[in-house]
Formats: sequence, structure tokens, C-alpha cells
Amino acid sequence: MSYESIELQVEDGLARVVLNQPDLGNPFNEAFCREWAEVANELSDRNDVRAVLISGKGKFFSVGGDIAMFARNLDVLPARIKQWTVGLHMGVARFARLDAPIVAAVHATAMGGAVGMVAGCDLVYAARSASFGSAYSSIGYSVDAGSSFTLSSRMGLARARRFVLCAEMLKAEEAAAVGLVDFVVDDETLLAEAEKMARRLAQGPTRAYGEIRKLFGNAMARPFEAQLEDEAQSLARMGGTADAREGIMSFVEKRKPVFRGK
Repeated sequence: MSYESIELQVEDGLARVVLNQPDLGNPFNEAFCREWAEVANELSDRNDVRAVLISGKGKFFSVGGDIAMFARNLDVLPARIKQWTVGLHMGVARFARLDAPIVAAVHATAMGGAVGMVAGCDLVYAARSASFGSAYSSIGYSVDAGSSFTLSSRMGLARARRFVLCAEMLKAEEAAAVGLVDFVVDDETLLAEAEKMARRLAQGPTRAYGEIRKLFGNAMARPFEAQLEDEAQSLARMGGTADAREGIMSFVEKRKPVFRGK
């Protein structure tokens, strides 16, 4: 399936999701909001996706919300925002439910909802020259794209709140220091480094990755005893998988495991 605002390619278990409106700065506009859900649906329907790599084309990773689109719709903006977030938020929720781990490669500038989207990824690579900004409050808006959850999960509640309230801009190293970024790499090696990790994950135990993603996604919202039981049930489910059997046998036989994602 082809998309207007996103480029999607799946090869050897790796789904490359590329924000593809470079002339506009890869904004979260109407097309992107709609297609983010469509891409998530496509990936969730496929059984050959074992890792996801998100990147962006052009001068910016993403400028975030499309301010020009907001300006054109001022008189009906509350209703339009509800329409746009249907696709955007459904897409965010369905990406979060994939078994496949998600790696982000951020170059140049990421703003607003794009930062929240990145924060929801499992591993974030940033170019050394990259920067991350929260401009919501500077234009009188609150957050979207799951940012209140994803930023808090990565940065801690107080630090995430400060980031948004103060409309901060963080350089790559600063973002790494507060947990928003996992790896800061040279600009020219960004995609190669991020893809290397994504390919490594694509060769891993995909169902186990999915269980790990779910457990950590729920970790701060569940009572401790409930989380213990979720871990036990999850571990038992994984014990019956082909990949878990392969993992045990490869350890016993002193060889590298060959996981199939099953």
C-alpha cells in the first residue's frame, strides 16, 4: 500500500517507516494523522514484521503539529482537532501494541508530537546535531500523540512536565542525559547505526519482545502484585514458544540461537 505522507518498506523482517513530506518539514498534518493509523494497521496485520525503524526525510525529522493547518481552521478548530487525533492516536496506540520493537533515528529537529512519538519508541538514536523541542505551551496548547505518557515514562514525571511547561529545546546530549535519547551518534552514521540495531532486533525472539513491551508499558499503572502475576503468565506463555525452546537448546549446545519470531 502506498501513502502520501509516509514511506513504508518491509524487507527481511524490518519495516522502515519514513516520514515523507520533506518540503513541509514532515508535519503532523491531516494526511499524516490519517495515515499513521493506516500504517499501524498494515504493520499489525502482517506476520513478517519483526522490528520497525522510524526516520524522516529532509531538513527536519518533524516540525510537529501543522500550525498553518491550525490557522486555516481557527473557527472550527476544536472539532477538527478531534477528527485529526482519531487517526493519530489510534495509530500511536496500535504501534504500542506491536510485538516488533521500534527504533527511532532522529536527525536535525524534532518538535511537539514528534518528540512524544519518538519517546514512545523502544530505542532512540539521535544525530549529534539533533535537537528536541516542546513548543505546545508557547502557542497556548496542551500535548498530544501520547506525549504526557511517553515523555513521563522516559524522563520522569517532574522532568517531563518541566520540558513541556517551559517549552524547552534540548540538544541531543541533553536529551540523552534526561533519558529521552538512548544513543547519540555522529550525523553521518545515524541511519546506519539505528538500522544495525533494528536488524539485530529483527533477528530476535519477536513474541518475547512483544511481551516485554507490554509489561513495561503497564509497569507504572499496575499494582505490584498484579504486575508479578502478569510477569508469571507472560513467562509461562513464552515457555511454550518455538523461540524459547531454541533459546534454551542453543544455550545447552553452546551455539548462537536462530530465532524465527514464533
